[in-house]
Amino acid sequence: MEHRSLGTTGVMVSPLCLGTMMFGAWGNTDHDDSIRVIHRALDAGINFVDTADVYSRGESEEIVGKALKGRRDDVVLATKVHGKMGDDPNQYGNSRRWIVREVESSLRRLGTDWIDLYQIHRPEPDTDIDETLGALSDLVHAGKIRYAGCSTFPPSSIVEAHWTSERRGRERFVSEQPPYSMLIRGVEAEVLPTCRRYGMGVIPWSPLAGGWLSGRYRLDADIETSRRAQMIPDRYDMSLPANQRKLEVADALARLAEETGLTLIEMAIAFVIRHPAVTAAIIGPRTMEHLESQLTAADVTLSDEVLDRIDEIVPPGTNVNPADTGWQNPDLAPAMRRRPA
Repeated sequence: MEHRSLGTTGVMVSPLCLGTMMFGAWGNTDHDDSIRVIHRALDAGINFVDTADVYSRGESEEIVGKALKGRRDDVVLATKVHGKMGDDPNQYGNSRRWIVREVESSLRRLGTDWIDLYQIHRPEPDTDIDETLGALSDLVHAGKIRYAGCSTFPPSSIVEAHWTSERRGRERFVSEQPPYSMLIRGVEAEVLPTCRRYGMGVIPWSPLAGGWLSGRYRLDADIETSRRAQMIPDRYDMSLPANQRKLEVADALARLAEETGLTLIEMAIAFVIRHPAVTAAIIGPRTMEHLESQLTAADVTLSDEVLDRIDEIVPPGTNVNPADTGWQNPDLAPAMRRRPA
């Protein structure tokens, strides 16, 4: 595989990043099989692996740690902090107290002395960004992490973080991890241009739009989504007009892929890594079959004609379903919009 610089860090990574959310209780519960999938990805040329503490409450990190024994030096390893890891009200978030404590747990689970990219999984408006960046800076200086990044931050929060880094002498975020796919293009409007201006690497998650671009979602298919619809109705409940529209668009994109001689999976991932702001697309296989179906996308280059056809189906800078943002701004919650009596 070709390699690309992660922003301006000079760290070279493959255009496909192996996401490991589906290894553990949330997906593949067979550790040995999950490790085989990870090893196959590494053997195929992927040198970038992403996980998070919250994935199966640490189980994913444990699986990754076992898989990387003897191969750690060859891998750019990323993990994340923020998600709820216990019943204690302080076992989550972006505070110094939690970050400094939780990084030690991630290091232990991963079986490593350092994390290459430690990312803040979601913004937290109630926590001063200087509190977060200060803790991350201390971890860099202590050698526990090499770089810090953010995930699913709105552009205003990205800019605020960079201003804080400059004014307070903190380590800066070198990367952003946004949701981005042919169905979820909202980040093209401001997030991706902001990242380019600040020289940040971009590592999009869910290039298959949570399975919508896997090829299973077709107008003539018998779609079984009851479990996902119960868990995330805004994104999967087929009775909602926004998801019906998403199904129509997914079907149109599948037909375009067939005309182009590609699988929808190949076209979807190739679309993401073709954007000039993108460093690597995070693929999230659960099985070896899933992995093999996604690896070939690294060798696909979409023509301008195909990209124009995609733009006709989904206009640039738009989300087919407005609910597919990855993070809901708490300031838009009903309680925050009410006027005092």
